[in-house]
Amino acid sequence: MVTPEVRSEIDTGPAPVSAAWIAPRGAVATLVVAHGAGAGMDHPFMAGFARAIAEHDVATLRFNFPYIERGRRSPDPEGVLRATWLAGFEDARSRSDGRPVLAGGKSLGGRIASMATADGMPAAGLVFLGYPFHPPGKPERVRDDHLYRIAVPMLFIQGTADPFAKPEVVRKVLRKLGRAAEHVPIEGGDHSFNVRGRKRDAREVGETLAGLAVPFVLRVAGAG
Repeated sequence: MVTPEVRSEIDTGPAPVSAAWIAPRGAVATLVVAHGAGAGMDHPFMAGFARAIAEHDVATLRFNFPYIERGRRSPDPEGVLRATWLAGFEDARSRSDGRPVLAGGKSLGGRIASMATADGMPAAGLVFLGYPFHPPGKPERVRDDHLYRIAVPMLFIQGTADPFAKPEVVRKVLRKLGRAAEHVPIEGGDHSFNVRGRKRDAREVGETLAGLAVPFVLRVAGAG
C-alpha cells in the first residue's frame, strides 16, 4: 500500500511555505530533506527520493524555501534560509512521536542543514545529496569550517565529477572529519548525479540515492 503524501504549510515567521509529509506506518526515523538552489521540493529528484526512502520505514518532510514559494530564482539571504530550516525541522519533530529526526538535502538544502546543526539544531544525523564543498572552479574556497563543529554522524553522497566537489577536496575534508563522516561516491556523477552516457530521469536518480542513504539512516536510528 502506497503511503499518502500529506500537504501542509509551515509558519516561518514572515510567510508560510509549502511542505509535504510522508509517514509510512511503523516508521523508525524521520528525515527532513531540503531542495537545492535551482528547484523546489516538488522537483522529481526530491519527490523520487522521498517516496523511495518511505518504502524503507523512513518518514520524510520536504519544504520550500521562501524564494521558491514566491517564484523567484535567487536564494534568500542566509538568515532566512536558516530560519526556514529550523521551522521545518521543528514541524517534523512535532510529527515524529519521539522518533530520531535527521536532516539534509540536495546541495544548498544540505549545506544550510549542516550550518544549522553546527549551531545547535538537534538533528540525529545529516544526509548530504551532493554537498557543495566549494564554488565551481574555485576549489580553494572550501566551505568546511562549520563541519568540524558537528557532533552527529554525517553521510556524504557525492558524484566524482561534481564541479562543486573536487575529489581531492572531498578526500581532505573527510580525512579531517574522520569517523564522523561516511562517503558514498557516485562514479562519474555530476552535481545532479547524472553520469555521461547513462540517461536516467531525475526521479529515478532520487530513488537510487534513497537506497544508498537507507543503511546510514537506519543505523543512526538504531534500527539497522
